[in-house]
Amino acid sequence: MNVLLRIAMYFSVTILIVGGAGALGFVYTTNAEMSRYDHRQSPRLEYVSIPAYDPSKPTVAVLLANDVTEVFDFLVPYEMFALTDKYNVFSVAPDTEIKSLTGGLDVIPHYSFADLDHKLGKSPDIIVIPFMPILNEQSYAPVREWIRKHSSEKTILLSICNGAENLADTGLLDGKRAATHWGDIQRLIKTYPQIHWVQDQRYVAQGHIVSSAGLTSGMDATLYVLSQQLGETAAKQIANELRYPSYHYVKEPAMQPFTAGLSDITYILNQSYQWNKTKAGVLLYSGADELDLASAFDTYGASGTTTTLTIAREHQPIVTRHGLNLIARYNMNTAPSLSRMIVVGAEAETMAAKDVQQWKQLNTKTEWLWLHQNMSQRFAMEPAFEDLSKQEDIMTARFAAKRLEYRATDHLQLEGAPFSKESFGIPVMLVVLSLCIGYFLDRRLFKKRK
Repeated sequence: MNVLLRIAMYFSVTILIVGGAGALGFVYTTNAEMSRYDHRQSPRLEYVSIPAYDPSKPTVAVLLANDVTEVFDFLVPYEMFALTDKYNVFSVAPDTEIKSLTGGLDVIPHYSFADLDHKLGKSPDIIVIPFMPILNEQSYAPVREWIRKHSSEKTILLSICNGAENLADTGLLDGKRAATHWGDIQRLIKTYPQIHWVQDQRYVAQGHIVSSAGLTSGMDATLYVLSQQLGETAAKQIANELRYPSYHYVKEPAMQPFTAGLSDITYILNQSYQWNKTKAGVLLYSGADELDLASAFDTYGASGTTTTLTIAREHQPIVTRHGLNLIARYNMNTAPSLSRMIVVGAEAETMAAKDVQQWKQLNTKTEWLWLHQNMSQRFAMEPAFEDLSKQEDIMTARFAAKRLEYRATDHLQLEGAPFSKESFGIPVMLVVLSLCIGYFLDRRLFKKRK
């Protein structure tokens, strides 16, 4: 009995110290990230650039929630439809206040739901549903109701990644097949048992509803919709322009499903024990490409290792390549000290020259990362994975690719440490500390009693 008590004491101390420190680190990291989506202090801006409306073209509405929307799910389908020049493509939200994307990027919607309804006088032809975490029932309810309002078979509903949960929440997927992100599918199977969740396809098409698996799978689903509406040649052209290497999934979406594994622990450890996170700026400049921006925010910002902060010359709307209105959290005079500045885009040196010059005049010590320099022939996510492996470690980069459902990993040249010394080393040191404290208590309680 004495031996069992001593073992239980050592075990309890270890769990308390290692688990407690990890839990506090995870909660702190998560809360710090979620607090960045609180944009109530952001100024209201009256002038917003809105793409011209052509009544002869079908309209695509890409949704934004009041709380937060997944950055890749929103930016990339928006760009893909806009690239065709065959659609009116608008960002739409319950109202026209500033909305947040994961990673800390803020967007001003083109239209509110009511404004777009008034302008069109009918339902949009396509509604893109990114993942929008349902954090507050009251603020989220208008999204649910607007999707339901426009759920007739004349409107294509395209959910991206865990946007399938938002679609499931409307009841429109009941009795149907659907795909979603591998990391959440087991939870959704329990939450929405009336839906047949498919784990081995990049996307599932059923009538006017198309749902995709995780993140980059949304590109396959979007290309599928484009191929159905504009033809295979047009869809391939968009894939080629984006240098997307996995077009074969558009024609045959079957895949070997990802599952949670031991290697995924790197993300938990990064969130819990990497307390000294890299603080990186992402420069916003006029004409920046949406996919390029997504590659920065959804690779670094979602790795558990890096805090991404948006920087611009002024606190005014920055219009992207295809007409989105972005707002930076900091202008160059108010930006905090940064470890590095990430500049996206193959032509950034020319397009952002004035912005870069002004930053360099104010901040001389920042490391510069030209993420897509000399990378115009590569898919935008690949340089980000490769740089993340150098900044952090190979395990973190590999998990980033897995989280994004990126399958063409043979294209990647990952270099760096095999794993994070900080994320793995701190728990080991805490275990040693726990054993020392346990030994002290053992001597004080058990040895003394004996």
